[in-house]
Amino acid sequence: MSNILHVNSVHDYNAFVGQPDLHTMVSVIDYAEVSPILYTKCHFSLFALFLLDDCNEELEYGHSKYDYKQGTLVCVSPGQTGGSDYSGKQFERRGWALLFHPDLIAGSSLEHGIKRYSFFEYQINEALHMTETEREIHISLLQQIQRTIKQTDNPYRDDIILSYIELILKYCRRFYDRQFAASKAEGNALLSRLEHLLNDYLNSDIVVLKGLPTVAWCANELCLSPNYFSDLLKEQTGHTAKSHIRQAVISVIKNRLINGVPVRQIAYSLGMERSQALNRFFKKHTGETPHEYISRVKANVFNSSSSASSNNSLNSKTIKKGEN
Repeated sequence: MSNILHVNSVHDYNAFVGQPDLHTMVSVIDYAEVSPILYTKCHFSLFALFLLDDCNEELEYGHSKYDYKQGTLVCVSPGQTGGSDYSGKQFERRGWALLFHPDLIAGSSLEHGIKRYSFFEYQINEALHMTETEREIHISLLQQIQRTIKQTDNPYRDDIILSYIELILKYCRRFYDRQFAASKAEGNALLSRLEHLLNDYLNSDIVVLKGLPTVAWCANELCLSPNYFSDLLKEQTGHTAKSHIRQAVISVIKNRLINGVPVRQIAYSLGMERSQALNRFFKKHTGETPHEYISRVKANVFNSSSSASSNNSLNSKTIKKGEN
């Protein structure tokens, strides 16, 4: 057997685990009914959600390995490879799987909305850990799909299946929000690490060669997937990862403008070829040009100094008058 099983269709995975084909484009598997299965890595051309209730296997997806816990949900999208290295041995798996081919959602609202479910691009160590209640909800919806798949005489069968799949994905999004909210310490630590990362990068010579930091670069430096990094930040702070990066860049520009660094020099130090690029960036995100910003800051400083001077003069006159 090949070291990697290419799962190009629902049938491919059904045949691998010993599940009968009841639908050409969707399958629900209760592993208790098909185990044992082989340790094997799979390359998927399908969407898949694996609810894993055992710890008999060390999973690997992308570049990450993970010893999961009961109630772990792993989500896979077409093009991903995951599982365990092929050894020729079998093991007992417990849990459930939902697999569906992209053609099932073609032309539906879910096809256009599937990118909203960014957890399909998370790494294995960013998997969802369901509570017992969440696990029960998930399994009950899978069982509903199971029953609907068997209704071959139902003219609305695929529409109903699609509705259940979308409902499952919405619940998964809700469950992830709960997981993010429960990990405030992780979010605070991430924000602190991000601030240090951006500060070090933007004040180094590397930015001249590589340009402004991106979400993907930051996520990689923080050992996270871009989607998980963005979603966690958004849940914890209310702002996107792009917004955090943009504000860090603007802060650096403002600081250098206040310290008298010419716009052309600031642009070059941030990897921008021309000062016009910095002017456009700054204007777009602050509503004023660098020149307008520094003029306003200087005017405020001057007005504050003049006001303070006038108050000091008035206080002096009041004191002298009181002495007389």
